[in-house]
Amino acid sequence: MLEVRDLKARYGPIEALRGVDIDVREGECVTIIGPNGAGKSTLLKALSGIHRPSSGSVKFLDSEIAGRPAHAVVQAGVMLVPEGRRLFGDQNVFDNLLLGGYRRRPPGGVSELRLMAGQFLDRFPILRERRDQLSGSLSGGQQQMLAISRGLMARPKLLLLDEPSLGLAPLMVREVFAMIERLRDEGTTILLVEQMASLALKLSDRAYVLERGRILLEGSAGELLKDQRVLSGYLGESTG
Repeated sequence: MLEVRDLKARYGPIEALRGVDIDVREGECVTIIGPNGAGKSTLLKALSGIHRPSSGSVKFLDSEIAGRPAHAVVQAGVMLVPEGRRLFGDQNVFDNLLLGGYRRRPPGGVSELRLMAGQFLDRFPILRERRDQLSGSLSGGQQQMLAISRGLMARPKLLLLDEPSLGLAPLMVREVFAMIERLRDEGTTILLVEQMASLALKLSDRAYVLERGRILLEGSAGELLKDQRVLSGYLGESTG
């Protein structure tokens, strides 16, 4: 589904991505782990059209999308749920859901969008209870559930999740990961960037380790969970 080759990205003189190659197959959950500053968020921004790569190829369903604007990438079927949720805080829960489907409005128009939004509220009762509440007043975990639901309103073929556990209490981390696991089991294709490496690897099919803008390791999630470099560097464990 997604084929990234020799992707490079810069912030002025600073090279954030130095030739990244990754693949995501349909129906997979693929995780990218790595230290702070490794380029993980930059990679997702480059894939989603928020940050223009300096060179390289990003093929989505055999179509080149590298360098295309974000709205065109969404229309192609790729949706980013950004780090920090980035909800419209002065809009209520229901309106945030409606805005998520704007660029990929279904054939039924606004009425179908409202129906889709209602289905997400049915799926997450805590959001239904807060349907008319401003999203900026929700708890961090509720905001993350809303952010993911808003992303799904665009009916993406590939969902990009950037640090969904960031800033959440442990109980809410478990709830958000349970939500991601359900999406995976339902067949949603997911590319996940996550600081909670152990949790992310346990629900993923494959994974990559990104360091200093380059892919250091790749393999099945099960293999990386047992890799000494991952255990000592990211999971706080040692097999020695």
